[in-house]
Amino acid sequence: MDSTELVELLSSESLNLLDSLPRWNATDDVLASVSALRKAGHSPTLVAAVLSQSKLRARAEAKFGPFASRMLFTEAGLEQATRLQVAALHAGRFQAAGLTSIADLGSGIGGDAMAIAALDLAVTAVELDEVTAAIAAYNLAPFENATVLNADVTAVDTSNFDGLYLDPARRTAGHSNTSRITDPADYSPTLGFAFGLAATKPTGIKLGPGIDRDLIPADAEAQWVSVDREVVELGLWFGAVARPGIRRSALVIGAHGTAELSAQADSEDAETGTLGEYLYEPDGAVIRARLIGDLARRLDARMLSTGIAYLTADTLIETPFASAFRVTDVLAYDERTLRRELARRGIGSLEIKKRGVDVDPAALRRKLQLKGRASATLFVTRVAGRHSALLAERV
Repeated sequence: MDSTELVELLSSESLNLLDSLPRWNATDDVLASVSALRKAGHSPTLVAAVLSQSKLRARAEAKFGPFASRMLFTEAGLEQATRLQVAALHAGRFQAAGLTSIADLGSGIGGDAMAIAALDLAVTAVELDEVTAAIAAYNLAPFENATVLNADVTAVDTSNFDGLYLDPARRTAGHSNTSRITDPADYSPTLGFAFGLAATKPTGIKLGPGIDRDLIPADAEAQWVSVDREVVELGLWFGAVARPGIRRSALVIGAHGTAELSAQADSEDAETGTLGEYLYEPDGAVIRARLIGDLARRLDARMLSTGIAYLTADTLIETPFASAFRVTDVLAYDERTLRRELARRGIGSLEIKKRGVDVDPAALRRKLQLKGRASATLFVTRVAGRHSALLAERV
């Protein structure tokens, strides 16, 4: 999307047309929709713009729920946007710290700024890209306490703000077909700039969950967040928005609600032991935060093998921090044996999980020639240092 397309999209005709469209469905006949809109007298560029937005709104429901139906997006902006449920937790930190004026530096389409404004905090959303800034302004229009500034965040005077929030761009420039940036030195703004600001006042910084942990400052509270078992971000918190005594945290959000495992530092791994009746797969946020040992002690569990993020126990304890499986069989890790044993059990649907073993689950599944109506989960891993195949069922 360029500025010309945006101007057309922001016209009253375009917005009314967009709001009148039925919810986008991937199974709909797109050509028929285009033809109907063209016959109604709408220009090709207008039709393309509104249909693109309709598709993005449908995708955005996973992050913004019903609010997505009244927002505008770019493909890249939606990709990096914070889920509204998580953004509300970010905003809550600033409110709990008694801060009233927040600068959202690198605001993108305005997701975090919306959550901050919703708590009656004054927020200034700063975005360098002109098109993205205009979309943020549209999304923030319902909030009188929100301002959008089209500017380079490194040139903004932050002295008048109580708190800062940064979401450095981790994708290449553009509004669609962008690629992920893997080198933190290429983030915009750079981590050095972000950490420099964090030394001046209460600050939150959103990063990708897989960032090199050696880059995390010693004085930061590092919180990995997962939503429905997907690790979505690493939040670094400094000053008054960081919690005393907490340096590592795993925040797990799902159907159970919100649960958190936290500690002053990485936890020591639990001892390894014999395979029990149950196997636990820790949530990715727990693994990233290196709190597997603390979780094991909560569950009275032990490690399957040194350095492997699977736990085992003799009794089942329900927990939001791990998925639980009942081990039904221990099989030799041999393709011919596995194929024979799975066929004997009539297993035609197999979930394959692996840790500590060099195997391609998709390739292994093809080689196993699965047939039957039964389903199971296969763990290919190390038990007491030896390669093993564990057949299990989800609890």
